[in-house]
Amino acid sequence: MPLSQNFINHTRIPENNDWVIFILLGCIFLYIFMMNIVEREANLKDFLLQKYFDASNNLPSWAITSCVIVLTLSVLISQYVPTVPKFVADLQILGYRLNKFGFSLIAVILFYLVRTSLGFLFFQSIGDGKKWTVFYFTATKFYFILSFLLIILCVMHYYFPIDRKEMFLYYLFFFSFVFIFKVFFYLFHKNKILPGKWYYKFLYICTLQIAPLLLLWKLLFF
Repeated sequence: MPLSQNFINHTRIPENNDWVIFILLGCIFLYIFMMNIVEREANLKDFLLQKYFDASNNLPSWAITSCVIVLTLSVLISQYVPTVPKFVADLQILGYRLNKFGFSLIAVILFYLVRTSLGFLFFQSIGDGKKWTVFYFTATKFYFILSFLLIILCVMHYYFPIDRKEMFLYYLFFFSFVFIFKVFFYLFHKNKILPGKWYYKFLYICTLQIAPLLLLWKLLFF
């Protein structure tokens, strides 16, 4: 009898991660639609190397890429969210409550919507409104590549036997490197997507890159 109790207490219930593969497949189908319909059957090389004045349908491509980034990032970080805040957990939508993934998804969506809106207003307020379209055209290429890395990380995280607690530190290093690389990518890109004056560049990086990330971190993990 004690042996049977010990066996029952240590029985591990396997996780059901079907929702992850459904989301990732949806992201891949979004990209297939984008490359075949929005980008008119462009191949990967042409899409990444196309010039702004030769490109078309930049806004839909940016929107689709943003959706994929939001979904994959939410899938990955939701496992590390310690708890859903009580005021969020108490909310019900058609009788359903938000789990950690739902909470992470809403938080990341709000993060990108707020940062995008403030970015648009920033470019308009300094008289560089024309650069906004070049900015999101260029940023789309960066986030397109990042989204594939996130898809790979999601597959590895949910379907490979890894130590998730130990991987959290590696994820921090990875995203720190991505953030630093993105700042230099924006600063030195040939399209010159950031304002010309150095103090505007400094203001953009501090208020629209660093500050929103700190707020998102505090919302999700504290």
